[in-house]
Amino acid sequence: MGTVKICLTVAESSMSELRTNRDSNHGADLVELRLDTVRDLDVDGALSDRKYPVIVTCRPTWEGGKFEGSEEERHAILRKALQLGAEWVDLEWKGEFNQLITERQGRNIVLSMHDFKETPVDLEERYSAMRHCGTQVVKIAVACNSGSDVVRLLRLGRATGPDQVVLVGMGQIGSPTRLLPLHFGSCWTYAGEGVAPGQLPLKAMVEEFRCREVTNSTKVYGVAGAPIAHSLSPAMHNRGFEFFGRDAVYLPFEAAGVADLMELVQELGVVGLSVTAPFKQAILPYLGDIDVVGEGVGAVNTLKVVGDRWNGINTDVPGFLAPLEVRGGVRGLRASVLGAGGSARAVAFGLARGGAEVTICSRQESRAKTVAELVGGRIGRLPPEPASWDLLVNTTPVGTYPNVEESPVDAGSLVGGKTVYDLVYNPGRTRFIREAVDAGCEVISGLEMLVAQALRQFEWWCGVSPTVDLFRKAALEALASRSTGSQEP
Repeated sequence: MGTVKICLTVAESSMSELRTNRDSNHGADLVELRLDTVRDLDVDGALSDRKYPVIVTCRPTWEGGKFEGSEEERHAILRKALQLGAEWVDLEWKGEFNQLITERQGRNIVLSMHDFKETPVDLEERYSAMRHCGTQVVKIAVACNSGSDVVRLLRLGRATGPDQVVLVGMGQIGSPTRLLPLHFGSCWTYAGEGVAPGQLPLKAMVEEFRCREVTNSTKVYGVAGAPIAHSLSPAMHNRGFEFFGRDAVYLPFEAAGVADLMELVQELGVVGLSVTAPFKQAILPYLGDIDVVGEGVGAVNTLKVVGDRWNGINTDVPGFLAPLEVRGGVRGLRASVLGAGGSARAVAFGLARGGAEVTICSRQESRAKTVAELVGGRIGRLPPEPASWDLLVNTTPVGTYPNVEESPVDAGSLVGGKTVYDLVYNPGRTRFIREAVDAGCEVISGLEMLVAQALRQFEWWCGVSPTVDLFRKAALEALASRSTGSQEP
């Protein structure tokens, strides 16, 4: 069993920037030098006095790069890099490098193929043809538009045996190929600041996903949704695994549909899964046992493999209620819920179960009626009348970054209320929350629910419970690292 190696891609416009970032104390195992992005290119300068092994790449525009010169010039640059002792040089399969490959007997050469639109139907045939060229490493990077595309890469990696290969699924759906390189048979994985679609920053790969520590025996968990890149769940659960010393990792999974998702996670051997939109209801037919809350809401957000089947529970409801319970509970409160989607169903169910009088406020009257009937509540106007509620809950995405100046209701609707609860957690202090404070209301941020439901997921999977502070700090750090301008709630 090998160890994970991480290659940091450095693509700068000047030689001085290239050399500086090449030698920064970044912690990567090797550095890809993208010479095609450099205006004042000096191959000797790019390689001299380097501190790390390098992969020299000069990607032409026809293969998704920036080099606009002639092929003769590009060949000369790459040949010179080999002559100067570059540990690796990346040569495109379509670049007609047969003579150079023969001269080098394939040594120090990565033969690459990129498809930025799809995973080609003849993927396996292309790999076979590339392997017969005799290079030391074959790299294939293709756009993944479905979980089944990732599965094809996974199966290809398993079939390569001892041959050195790097398989990359580009785009968000392909992220497992970057975070689980050993599962895909890759001899290294790439990190960087978005040089390629779906590429992740080195800091996130090393610290949040603990990529170096993941082996083929590591238990895999994850969060499934579409889209899913925004999720803070990986930051929290991976922090929990690290704290308790568990050989486990938690990844984001995006897929083209629920059947596509289940094929992907089953092929990867995933043992636990958080589920968010749009899969919370669609996934029910794939489950064995479902808890009482999940049955009542008609949706689950947490899955676990038990024997040969998946079981599901709903931690959204107890996670939502947890911040309210420490503030005295909801029994007897007049609770107005803004929205009538999946989150509103869970919120309304929890409120009704806790003894609140529930009113659903939504512009979509038919959906509001469905949710109200589910919990024995009623339909109210939007915005709700001032002082007509004790608890006002926003279940809509209104006010989420980057639309931070939006609010689900005007400030006048908040007058006379007691408690405002916003499920939005980015930013931590939404306009809705700020105006509620100005109106004299007690406020609850969506981060409190996010943390509470995640704690219950972790406990169900692992039998131990992290502290609120551990998960809350991990979530806040993840928000801050994304430069979203979020404020701590």
